[in-house]
Amino acid sequence: MRFPLLSKVLAIGLVMLLLAIVLMRIGGLVDERRLRQAQAASSVEQSLAGAQTLLGPLLHRACTEEWDTVVGEGKDIRKTTDKREFMLTSAPLSLQVSGELRAEPRYRGLFKVNGFAGSSVLDARWPSLAALQPQREHPGSRLACGPARLMLSVSDVRGLRAAQVQLDGEAVPVLAGTEHGRYPRGLHADLSDARLAQPDRPFAARVTLDLLGTGRLALVPAAGETAWALRSDWPHPSFVGRFLPATREVGAAGFSARWAVSALASSAAADALRNGEVCNPPQLVAYEEGDAPMPAPSARENTCLDTLGVAFIDPVNPYVLTDRATKYALLFIVLTFGCVALTEVLARRRVHPLQYTLVGLALALFYLLLLSLSEHIAFGAAYAAASGACVALLGFYARHMLGRWRAGLAFGAGIALLYGALWVLLQMEQTALVIGSLLLFGVLAAVMVLTRRVDWYALFDGLRRGAAVPAVTPPASGRP
Repeated sequence: MRFPLLSKVLAIGLVMLLLAIVLMRIGGLVDERRLRQAQAASSVEQSLAGAQTLLGPLLHRACTEEWDTVVGEGKDIRKTTDKREFMLTSAPLSLQVSGELRAEPRYRGLFKVNGFAGSSVLDARWPSLAALQPQREHPGSRLACGPARLMLSVSDVRGLRAAQVQLDGEAVPVLAGTEHGRYPRGLHADLSDARLAQPDRPFAARVTLDLLGTGRLALVPAAGETAWALRSDWPHPSFVGRFLPATREVGAAGFSARWAVSALASSAAADALRNGEVCNPPQLVAYEEGDAPMPAPSARENTCLDTLGVAFIDPVNPYVLTDRATKYALLFIVLTFGCVALTEVLARRRVHPLQYTLVGLALALFYLLLLSLSEHIAFGAAYAAASGACVALLGFYARHMLGRWRAGLAFGAGIALLYGALWVLLQMEQTALVIGSLLLFGVLAAVMVLTRRVDWYALFDGLRRGAAVPAVTPPASGRP
């Protein structure tokens, strides 16, 4: 061959292109599995109940005012009747909520969806019922109001298993729906006419719920003072919403958290009276390099009611971690090929491009093994099994490729170090950049130290002529 060095470089370049295509296919498979996981979560939500957001208790009363208006002049004068319909709504002065949840995971095939079930008690207090007394806007008008109702809005009523309501300590019937046009889903209970006839007395209500849902539980702090105490056996909570807990304890046995929000910090009570919107929470996904930047808040998002909430997440998502690992795949293959090429230079052992191909395919297969195993066993065990298999295979193959057991063991140890470094990068997401930078600097320093005596002119000239020219120049006397 007239240009053996150039031919080999081109062949290795084609091998790298082939491996890049293989890694792209594996990355596409990871994305497909992540999509199927999201579809599984959506399927469970459609069959069971979705994320839950509680709004209330609130008091409301529908009223109508009619008045007569005289229009025209002379013989064309006539009387018309005008009407306005309005809703009187009152938020409590204080709201105390206590809840205890237990995790109830659901499955769709291989995919787990985090669900929850438990009870919540909501105690609300009003200083009076004066806000439910209508005021005339037109003298001599006729006022007609429906019954006063206490309502509690639930974003997905399929999750309601039982509910009890007490008004001023007395149990009352619970009816479906809220009878509120803006927040129709939930429950309500009617106040008696006798109680409404005493508007100056303080009013208290207690609502007890048995509720289930998936993924997330949130509360709108629609009160002058809101206090929420929540306990659960889920050890991996993610606190979401506009306010973090004032205190929290998270351990292997679960978590407990307490929120305290006043109307000075949140406009949720006023916004709820103005018919603000209970918005669906955004999907909780790990941010990955290359993702589109977060969009600016839209006008619709600015009308959303404030919430306090907790999401039941899995801290170790195998698809997210596998996707993150594949982003380092091409770099690791380049480092491995660099080690093989360095061995060719220092040990004068020729390695065929086909052997480079087999080594690269073994490295790429690691990510496919990691993805498939992590769907059945814990991610750490899947990583150990996939990396151990690849290290053993590459160490055995390198013994024959490089001609010595010592070289094979050293090659396998180097691959094991690479997988160890990748594991560290996956576990320490916040410091991944600095660790990766130090790793690359260390590799470059090692290559420079090992090749400091290589006579590259003699090496390339020998390869061009096909002669066995020594590539390493002897050190000068008295110098390392």
